[in-house]
Amino acid sequence: MHCPFCGHAETKVTDSRLAGEGRQIRRRRECLACGERFTTFETAELVMPQVVKGDRSREPFDETKLRSGMLKALEKRPVARDDLEAAIERIGHRLRNLGEREVPSRTVGELVMEELRQLDEVAYVRFASVYHRFQDVDAFREEIEQLDERRRRDPTAGQLPLLPGGAREGKGKA
Repeated sequence: MHCPFCGHAETKVTDSRLAGEGRQIRRRRECLACGERFTTFETAELVMPQVVKGDRSREPFDETKLRSGMLKALEKRPVARDDLEAAIERIGHRLRNLGEREVPSRTVGELVMEELRQLDEVAYVRFASVYHRFQDVDAFREEIEQLDERRRRDPTAGQLPLLPGGAREGKGKA
């Protein structure tokens, strides 16, 4: 680490501690040449796969784009921002765990639909209607019938927990 004051290449760490809810390491450093002290933060670099679109073009995974699409589907729905952020984090985690350098955009879309189905069924249908490009009312009806069938098999499907960290813990995680 070069000193930001004099540019000298050698510094020593005088203190290290966790920061940012344990996601970073805060280090106090001292320059061996000029004696100035400064702080650095170390975080893990998590490389996300490239997304291969339908036209075979590639683009970097964009969490902002993911959040925007999910927010559109969830517009005016009773879903807490923390629940949305947790879903986005699970999607990112699952994409990293695939261990692939590239993933089809379809895979990302399926993960989003899985999370939205757990968060809010109306948002799920909204997203699915765009994602699957529903052409008519019959396509909507078919998707809703599939949701009803899922609910009959699991009456708690598509419901948010009453308490934070409650009944949904573990669902939708890889």
